Amino acid sequence: MKGLPLIEDIADNWENVQRFQAREDDLLLVTYPKSGTTWISEIVDRMCRDTSDRETKDIFQRVPYLEFAMPGNTSGTELLDKQDFPRIIKTHLSAETLPLSFWEKNCKIIYVSRNVKDVAVSFYHFHRMATHLPESGSWEEFLEKFIKGNVEYGSWSDHVRSWWKRRQQRNILYLSYEDMLEDLRREIQKVMMFLGKDLSDEVLDDIQRHTTFSVMRENPMTNYSNAHRMDQTISPFMRKGICGDWKNHFTLAQRERFDEHYHKEMAGMDLTFHF
Repeated sequence: MKGLPLIEDIADNWENVQRFQAREDDLLLVTYPKSGTTWISEIVDRMCRDTSDRETKDIFQRVPYLEFAMPGNTSGTELLDKQDFPRIIKTHLSAETLPLSFWEKNCKIIYVSRNVKDVAVSFYHFHRMATHLPESGSWEEFLEKFIKGNVEYGSWSDHVRSWWKRRQQRNILYLSYEDMLEDLRREIQKVMMFLGKDLSDEVLDDIQRHTTFSVMRENPMTNYSNAHRMDQTISPFMRKGICGDWKNHFTLAQRERFDEHYHKEMAGMDLTFHF
């Protein structure tokens, strides 16, 4: 769809996604897949809502996935239409394929990026366990598809560039997965300031305590243990949550080929990553 590889269910729902009507008080969370989507969703949900339903509602119900579609299930657009506002919405769409209403309403947007090598590894393991996605094949085969952008949501570099170049012209907060790992409290405070909130140290402590990787991995409301089409006996949805796991997967030849591709794709960009 518009040059973006998508699974069939999402492609079939594409017109409903493009016609989606955003509201001025909607908050949009954007990532390329496997870049901290659930992490930032839980942080923002805890920051914006004082509610007990997070103890009984999965994160994907509290922060609906805009383009989600699966036969026999309520689509993301339908779920959002039923929600009270203000709404927190997540998406993996590029800036070019985002429904126009988000731009027209000047919605606040938080984008989280992650270094591409760890994204590739995490996406590979996700393909292994997500039964709605094509077979991953071997790591070598998957890496080749990833480099060519022949995976769901297409090229990582296209996605990252599409949002980075809009960060100063739009109402966008651009965060890094690695920065969140380095100092979670600092990044939570950035989100708080962006959203115009003034939270006490006690509330910030509570948000930080509940959004560490170890806590979220054990929380059934955030670890996707209730999600369909995921076989977590193959690989857990929340696997390692670290920076540098790519070193356990890339051979020297793969690293050299990937680095050449990366530097070509990111030429001229003033965006750097921790690897």
